[in-house]
Amino acid sequence: MQADTGGGDDTGRQQKKPRSFWKELPLLIGIALVLALLIKTFLVQAFSIPSASMENTLKIGDRVLVDKLTPWFGSKPDRGEVIVFHDPADWLEGEPTADPNAIQQVLSWVGLMPSADEKDLIKRVIGVAGDTVECSGTGPLKVNGKALDESSYVYAGNTPCSADNAGGTFKVKVPAGKVWVMGDHRQDSMDSRYHQNDKNDGFVPVDNVVGRAIVVAWPPTHWSTLPVPDTFDQSGINAAASAAPGALGLAGAVPLVIWRRRKINKGLTDGNTRVSATGTAG
Repeated sequence: MQADTGGGDDTGRQQKKPRSFWKELPLLIGIALVLALLIKTFLVQAFSIPSASMENTLKIGDRVLVDKLTPWFGSKPDRGEVIVFHDPADWLEGEPTADPNAIQQVLSWVGLMPSADEKDLIKRVIGVAGDTVECSGTGPLKVNGKALDESSYVYAGNTPCSADNAGGTFKVKVPAGKVWVMGDHRQDSMDSRYHQNDKNDGFVPVDNVVGRAIVVAWPPTHWSTLPVPDTFDQSGINAAASAAPGALGLAGAVPLVIWRRRKINKGLTDGNTRVSATGTAG
């Protein structure tokens, strides 16, 4: 005599099959886009280099990744760091702006492409609040009376200071909440020196800083990190490379989708065992 397994009501039930990869793909893409947007907003964002003002550290067309996380925890720009900041006082007035198409705008919005329509600049922090920064003649550049050895990053053939009457010779004290920035291509950079007549006296408000540029991510031949030069006595602070927002978003989405698929498959397996189980009694 065959024992009743209690599965009579399930024998006619249609078993659900796990959805194919192609049906899961939209979910994967959706999760990746959401994660990429969150990463761009809070963690890291890509920016494109449009000018020669930071050569040879950064070349025209380079893509850099900017750390946006540490400022959320109160981190402030420090001497020697390369930072991206919002235009503080129409520094980019008269400069041509990009005209991205709809697809480029969407990709920029989620962080899969560099921002194309924001007015941002990238320079090196030379002085922070309380510092005295000065240049006389062709240099050297001094911070709090200390002459900086800038040979590792100032554009070859340039002098640290510019002997001109437009701002190349100066002595300033950085006020609270501001930083003094300069480009590495000293004779081709309209930086703090040449905006001393604006509302901020050439200083950049810390609140305008988007974050620190930590790595050159593109093109692959230019890949490099952007550490603080030894001359600023912070040579031990080296930024680790970060993955692009899109890649991080995808990496975060894949485990979630795999976990979901395994959960579905496990449920089906458990269900199949319960329905097909039989027993005999003599």
